[in-house]
Amino acid sequence: MVLEKINSPVDLKTLNISELETLAEEMRAYLLAVLSKHPGHFAPNFGTVELAIALHTVFDTPQDKLIWDIGHQAYPHKLLTGRLDSFDTLRQTDGISGFLSREESKYDVFGAGHSSTSISAALGIAAARDVNNDDFKVIAVIGDGGLTGGMALEGLNAAGDFRKDMLVILNDNQMSISPTIGAISKHFHKLISSRGYNRLRTSAKELISLFPSDAKALAQKIEASLKPGTLFEEFGFRYFGPLDGNDLESLIPILTGIRELTGPILVHVVTKKGKGYLPAEKDPVKFYSVSGQFDVKTGKSLRPTSATPKYTDVFSRTLIEEAKHDSRIIGVTAAMLGGTGLDKFSEVFPDRCFDIGLAEQCAVTFAAGLATEGLKPVVAIYSTFLQRGYDQVLHDVCIQNLPVVFALDRAGIVGADGPTHHGVFDIAYLRSIPNIVSMAPKDENELQHMLKTALTYEMGPIALRYPRGTGIGVKLETEPKPLPIGKAEICQEGDDLLIVALGNRVYPALEAAKTLSETGIETTVVNARFIKPLDVTLIVDLAKQIGNMITVEDGILMGGFGSAVLEALAAERITDVRVTSLGVPDRFIEHGDVNTLYDKYGYDAEAIIRAGVALAVGS
Repeated sequence: MVLEKINSPVDLKTLNISELETLAEEMRAYLLAVLSKHPGHFAPNFGTVELAIALHTVFDTPQDKLIWDIGHQAYPHKLLTGRLDSFDTLRQTDGISGFLSREESKYDVFGAGHSSTSISAALGIAAARDVNNDDFKVIAVIGDGGLTGGMALEGLNAAGDFRKDMLVILNDNQMSISPTIGAISKHFHKLISSRGYNRLRTSAKELISLFPSDAKALAQKIEASLKPGTLFEEFGFRYFGPLDGNDLESLIPILTGIRELTGPILVHVVTKKGKGYLPAEKDPVKFYSVSGQFDVKTGKSLRPTSATPKYTDVFSRTLIEEAKHDSRIIGVTAAMLGGTGLDKFSEVFPDRCFDIGLAEQCAVTFAAGLATEGLKPVVAIYSTFLQRGYDQVLHDVCIQNLPVVFALDRAGIVGADGPTHHGVFDIAYLRSIPNIVSMAPKDENELQHMLKTALTYEMGPIALRYPRGTGIGVKLETEPKPLPIGKAEICQEGDDLLIVALGNRVYPALEAAKTLSETGIETTVVNARFIKPLDVTLIVDLAKQIGNMITVEDGILMGGFGSAVLEALAAERITDVRVTSLGVPDRFIEHGDVNTLYDKYGYDAEAIIRAGVALAVGS
C-alpha cells in the first residue's frame, strides 16, 4: 500500500501522478474504515483528499505554513503528517483531536475549531515572516461555508490592503454544517455551473498540455483563461478558478505555477462532498459528521434507536407547536439548521426561519432587529458558537433590553469535539450582562416548560441552555407551562446537607443524595432552574438552616453558577456556611467520553458523594 509508506509529506515528493491517485483511493478507504467505527466529520474530509495531497506535494510543509480553517476538513492532512498510526484514536479519550492542534503536531500551524479564522491567521503569519526576514510560503484553506463568516471577509479586506505574499485556497463544496447559504454562495454556484467551468472539468488535462513548461508562464495562461468573476479581485487578490479540486493531474501543476507568484492570491477549487462514498455523496448533510457506527455498505446507522428523545428534538417540537399559536415567533440560526432542530421548524414555517450562515454576530443583531418590530426571535446556536456573538448579545440585545430568546444547544461538556466545542462558558459570560434572564432545565420535560417561559417573557432577553444528546427519559407533559421567573424547585428535603444543582447535574445530585442517605446523611436537593435571577431567598434560607452546601454545575466555576451562589451569601453577610463548588476548573477541557470527563474533573454523582461526606463529617 502507498499510504503505509507515507510518514511525512516528504514521502509524497517521490510519487508520480498514478501513485498519488492510488494514495487518494487508499486514504478514502482508510477514512471509511475508521469513521464507520469511530464518529467524526465525514463528507468534508472525503472531498479534500486530493487537495491535501496536492498542497503537501507542491509546498514544503512544515517550513511552508499551511493553515486549515475549522479543521473538519483536515483529516487527510493528519494522515499525511505522521498521524496514520494513531488516527484510529480520533476524538477518543487520550487520542488525537478531531480538529487542528498546535500541541499535537508541528504541521498544525494554527489551532482551529471555529470557522472563518484562517485568512486572518495566515495574514498575521505572513506579516511576521516579513518582519523577521524569513522566507516561506503561507497558505490558508477555507471552505465556502467559512467564507460566510464576517471575520473571513475582514481578513480578505486586510490582506488585499497589506499586499503580503500569501495564498488562499477556497474549498468550495457548497456546505458548512448545513448547505451554504447567502449571496456569496450564490455567486460561487453561478461560477461552477457556468459553461466555461464545465468545459474546464471535462478537458483539464488537455488544457494543461497546451501550456509551456515554465511555471510562471503556466500560471499566467491559467489566469488569463479562467477569470469568470471579479469578487476577489475587488479585495485585491489575483483570482484563479474555479478548478477541479479532486483532479490531481491538473491541480498539482496549477498549484506549482501559482506557488511562484507574489502578492495575495486566491485559488477557487471545487470539491465533491463525500467523494468516493455514494451514501455521503447523496446525503452530505447527514454525513457532514457521523455520530456513531454505521454499516459501510448501506450507510445506515448501527446504533440502537432510543425511545428517549434528544433535547434538541424536544426543543424543536415545542417551538413548532408554540409557533402555531403565535405568529410572532421566528427561528434564527447560524449555519446550524439541522444541529439545532430548526430544520424541522423551517419545513413548517419556511417564511419564519432564517439561516444567516456561519456568522453568529450577524445572527444576533439580525434577531435584535426583528425584536424591535414586535417579533419574537428565537436564536438557536450552540453554546460554544454564541461566544462569537458576545458583543452583539451585550451591545445590540441587552443594552436595548430587547425580547430575544437564546436557545443554547450543546451546553456543558460535549465530549469528542474537545476544548473548542465544550459549551462550558455561557453561564459565566451571560450572567455578567445586565437585563438578561438565564436558565437551565434538569430534564427534557422542564426544557419545554422553559421554552414556554422564554416565549411568554416580554421584559427583555432570556436564555436557556441544555445539553447534547438524549434526555433523562421522563414523561413529557402535554401542555408546557411558564415557570415563575427566578424560582427554584426543592426536589427533596434533608437536614444534614444542601445540594444546589443546575441543569443536567440535578439527577446526579439526586443519585448522590440517595447514596448519602444510606450512610446517614440526609440531603436537601434544590433544582436551581434559574442562573439569573437566582432564587436568593430560598437558597440563602436553606444554607443558613443546614450549614453545609454543595453547588454543582456543568460549566466553568470561575464566574459561574457556584460563584453566583457565593456572591449571594456574601451579600447577606453569611460567613458560617461551609460551601463546596463543583464544576469545570480553570482550564480548557480536552476531548473524550463525557462521563469520563465528568469523573476526571469531579462533578459526577461520585464526586458529589465525596464532597457531601467531607462536609457532613467535618461539620
